[in-house]
Formats: sequence, structure tokens, C-alpha cells
Amino acid sequence: MSDSGLTPGDPLSPGPEAPRHPSGLPGYTSPPPPGAFGGTPGAAPAVPATGRHALASWWSRVGSTIIDGIIIGAGALLIMALFGSVFSIGFFASDEAGVVAVIGGLMLSFVAIAIVALLYAPLMMARTNGKTLGRMAMGIRVVRANGRPMTFGFAMLREVVIKALLFGIASSFTFGLASLADVLWPLWDDENRALHDFAVDTRVVRD
Repeated sequence: MSDSGLTPGDPLSPGPEAPRHPSGLPGYTSPPPPGAFGGTPGAAPAVPATGRHALASWWSRVGSTIIDGIIIGAGALLIMALFGSVFSIGFFASDEAGVVAVIGGLMLSFVAIAIVALLYAPLMMARTNGKTLGRMAMGIRVVRANGRPMTFGFAMLREVVIKALLFGIASSFTFGLASLADVLWPLWDDENRALHDFAVDTRVVRD
């Protein structure tokens, strides 16, 4: 861990730098012209900020979570309506057969909803390198600290194993405090990390 708190190779750290003039200005091997980098002639030019990404705000993370939740909820309602309509044909045989068919359809729909909810984020993140529909709407995405691309397996680890299962189980024993701490942690962390970001060494940045 470096003095700045960023892991070596972190995408928030400065990238490879261009040749520098002795004055410290990138890109110039001779004295820069007047007004370079937007400065006024005769004034000390401002050095551009380094780094490849800017951290996402806590509110943008919350907004993306809400949007993704609405999308998953709408998908769940659609699946339940589809399964319910298909299995309700059992009522044409008899009321008992219809009730059994509807119960069976609801059980299958719950399984389908769980699968869709668990696979939604990993599939989207692997396809878009760290984004879901909610993150796209908020202009943010998840990046790995080592700079590697977001694979399906890594997204499953972050979104399902850590966020859903680990914190879900921990919350059941802490009356929801574990999930609450995970959600609120970016408010006081210097790199806006949630607790699950620490577990897999990720950052949420502006896209």
C-alpha cells in the first residue's frame, strides 16, 4: 500500500507520464509557449491534475442501486405474471388442480426471480466492464484496483458472494447493521469505498 492509500497499479493513481520539461510541465521538452495549459502569459502555469479516474459520489452510488432495484423489481413482477398466467390454466381442469398449479408456478417464479436477480449485475458488469443499467444512468462504474477488466467471475464474487451472501448472512445476525454499515461506509472513507470494496479491492468511479 502506498502512502496515498492506493494499491500499486490502482486505476486512480497517475498513469504513465509524458516527457517533462525541467519546470515540471508534461509534454514539453523545450520551454512551453505563453498561455500553455490555459495560463496567462507571464504567470506560473498550472500543472494539470494527474490520475485516470475520479471517484463516484455516495449519492450516485445510492441512485444507481435504487434504479437497479426498480429494474429487478419490474422484472420480478413480469416473471410472476408470466408464470401465474401459464400455470393458472390448471383451473380449467378443476379448482384443486388449479390451486396446485398456481402454487407450483409461484415457486418456480421465485426460483427464476432469484436467478435473474443474482445474475443481472454480474452479466451486465462483465459485458460493460463494470456497469449496470443503474450505473449507466448515474454515469458511474466499478473498476478493479489492479487495472484488470471486470470479468464475470470477479463480478460474481463482488456482487453475489460478498454483497448478497456474505453481507446478507452477516445482516441476519446483526439485525441489518452489517448491510447498513456497508452502505454508509463510503461517506467517511477517503476513497469512497464500501466495505465490500475493501474485500475485493474495487473502486466506484465516474464513467
